[in-house]
Amino acid sequence: MKYMIAWRVPPESYKAGVKRFLKSGGTIPKGLKSLGRWHAPGSMIGWHLVEGTDAALAENAAKWADLLELTITPVIDDAAAEAVGKKLYGK
Repeated sequence: MKYMIAWRVPPESYKAGVKRFLKSGGTIPKGLKSLGRWHAPGSMIGWHLVEGTDAALAENAAKWADLLELTITPVIDDAAAEAVGKKLYGK
């Protein structure tokens, strides 16, 4: 399954969050594959698209939960959404 992880860094955690990211490179646990990561310039928000297991996703969230506010949303691509639409509503 693919998940979009949106994060927000509270101002009081910004410096510690940047230090951890620079030290670790933002590595993710075994069982997750990074499909892309984006940062909003000049802000404290960003997004990380990952694919993998629920357990690896939970581990990754726990790793960052002390510094970041996370919103994790399961996502599907256009092809999967189109297939569902066709199944439910026809061509």
